[in-house]
Amino acid sequence: MDTPVKPSSAPPIPEAAEQTLYEVRKKIYPRAVHGTFAAWRWTFVLLTQLVFYGLPWLNWNDRQAVLFDLISRKFYIFGLVFWPQDIVYLTVLLIICAYSLFLFTAVAGRLWCGFACPQTVYTEVFMWIERIVEGDRLARMKLDQTPLSARKFRLKAVKHGLWIVLALWTGFTFVGYFTPIHVLWNEVMTLHTGPWETFWVLFYGFATYGNAGWMREQVCKYMCPYARFQSVMFDPDTLIITYDPARGEPRGSRGKSVDYKAKGLGDCVDCSICVQVCPTGIDIRNGLQYECIGCAACIDGCNQVMDKMGYPKGLIRYSTEKAMQGHYGTERILKRVFRPRVLVYTAVLWLIIIAAAVTLYHRVPLKVDVIRDRGNVMHGSDDPEVQNVYRLQIMNTQEIARDVRISVAGVEGIKLEIEPQPIRVAPTSSRVIAVRVEAPRASLEDRSNRIHFTVEAVDPTHPGSAPLTVVERATLVAP
Repeated sequence: MDTPVKPSSAPPIPEAAEQTLYEVRKKIYPRAVHGTFAAWRWTFVLLTQLVFYGLPWLNWNDRQAVLFDLISRKFYIFGLVFWPQDIVYLTVLLIICAYSLFLFTAVAGRLWCGFACPQTVYTEVFMWIERIVEGDRLARMKLDQTPLSARKFRLKAVKHGLWIVLALWTGFTFVGYFTPIHVLWNEVMTLHTGPWETFWVLFYGFATYGNAGWMREQVCKYMCPYARFQSVMFDPDTLIITYDPARGEPRGSRGKSVDYKAKGLGDCVDCSICVQVCPTGIDIRNGLQYECIGCAACIDGCNQVMDKMGYPKGLIRYSTEKAMQGHYGTERILKRVFRPRVLVYTAVLWLIIIAAAVTLYHRVPLKVDVIRDRGNVMHGSDDPEVQNVYRLQIMNTQEIARDVRISVAGVEGIKLEIEPQPIRVAPTSSRVIAVRVEAPRASLEDRSNRIHFTVEAVDPTHPGSAPLTVVERATLVAP
């Protein structure tokens, strides 16, 4: 006889109890805040955007002051012209940026994220537009909770319309660094924009609109790698935004005239202003978190509350881990800023900057590449003369025409057959010159013989300056 199977005593799991691996985003409504750090943040917003939007419209030597001409493979930065052969300067620039990030992070944490990162800057601008159209925090929360109406549709349409206009103008400006912006403007006005320009204007505009208008703190929390590895760049003497629990706890609400110390309360009135002004929605009172972008909005918000309550400022402030544990004063904290790690970063950074500046200052504006025609070795093995043919590519990186004279040396009796000299090389262009080199066979020591070409500019850029000379090595081959 079969034994009946007893039903399980465990209750079935309801569908609503299903777990998800991804946290549902809760929309954050940052509150407007005013103060020292907010003023600094807006100063960087204005400076960075003035440079970004204004730089493409500046002219220099009858062309755009800053233009990255990918088609011609030339980068124009005011009076400098960089060619693909100058990629070493791009490498140095990236190294400088990396060391600057190490230095600033070691000194005061995520300064870049909080004040100058494009994500922070554009999010700040988009939130400013949002506050103008829809109101401050409570008004925006109330508007989102109400059902769709004519007023709500109008406000949302105006806000998104302004966002889209700003995003498209940002995309247009970005493309203006690669296509001359005056040409791009005429193409846009006449609806004759090329497919490349159209794609990047729309793509960059869409990215700006999506990141700053919709994703906001999601970019900083989940997409930006800096939030993940910032902790390894900190040390106990790094200035970070901290809440002082020894002074603030136990927290509790109270009136301004209440003797809160007699009730055993700390300075924190538990108003949650620090949470309401945070663009990532964290509570700094729970300690430093990777979501914190270092914008210091919580410091300004808390200081406003401390002013209203008549308490000293600085309940939330820039401090260090050691300072919080040892109750250091401001003077001792600042002394620890110039610790060995920071001094090494600073010394290396300045060494790289100075070396790059000196190299750039002494950069020779003539570049020469020599290519021997391998299939053109003149005369047989019994002839007294040996001839090789070469192609010299002469690049003039300056925006003035150059007259150059070419000579060759390295073997006794060597001669050069070339078109009439001097040779004109147009501004910011290259020219290929075919030359024939002839040398007596008796002067050749081996099958391959070292020679060198000298290219000399016979019209210095500045009167009285030394002539520009470039020496390039080559090989003379005997059959």
